[in-house]
Amino acid sequence: MLIYAHRGASADYREMSRAAYLAAIEQGADGFECDLRLTKDRILICWHDDDLLRIAESPLKVARSTLSELQAVTEILTFEELLDIALSHRKNLALETKHPVPTGRAVELELMRALSENSARIEASGIDIAIMSFSWWAIRRVSRSGALGIYLIAHRWQRILNIFGGIGPGIFLLRGDHGLGRKLKRSNRKLFIWTVNTPEDLKVAHQVKADVVMTDIPGKMREYLSAL
Repeated sequence: MLIYAHRGASADYREMSRAAYLAAIEQGADGFECDLRLTKDRILICWHDDDLLRIAESPLKVARSTLSELQAVTEILTFEELLDIALSHRKNLALETKHPVPTGRAVELELMRALSENSARIEASGIDIAIMSFSWWAIRRVSRSGALGIYLIAHRWQRILNIFGGIGPGIFLLRGDHGLGRKLKRSNRKLFIWTVNTPEDLKVAHQVKADVVMTDIPGKMREYLSAL
């Protein structure tokens, strides 16, 4: 079972900041999870919300603001910067494109462009890349791009269990229902579970033979895993 840092070591540092991802490396994470959005000037950034309100107390909307406008308010890590960190340290990536967004399918198109331009570096590093979304259309767009070596994870597994390469259920779906987890695993799809932050939840993930757990506390999760 691999441990991915959910938005970096986000229990200790501001989520999806450079510090959070660098701390995740120090804490022994096998990979990074990241949410992706497009700015007004079509820069792919690591950001979960549609605005800066929760993190930086600013009402600026990501899709209506340029990167420089956003960075004038708070630190914003671009996907290219995160990719450089991941490649330098050989950390896998689980990338979620956010929907619905005003930029529509452009977020997937920009992501595929960035991955294509860096394909040689990605192949040389040997890292795994997974692309996730709650949007059926987003995952289908990526699947039709012909991208190789990418796991496509559908969170809404009930409808598309037998189509894509991975399944991404929340841990809350599996608590007390290990039969569901085993059913998902029998589909022969990679099983990515979020967000696993307690020893009890890690035991559930272990029992259903998860391939990846995403956690805010990668260091602690490494300790919990070694104790199983």
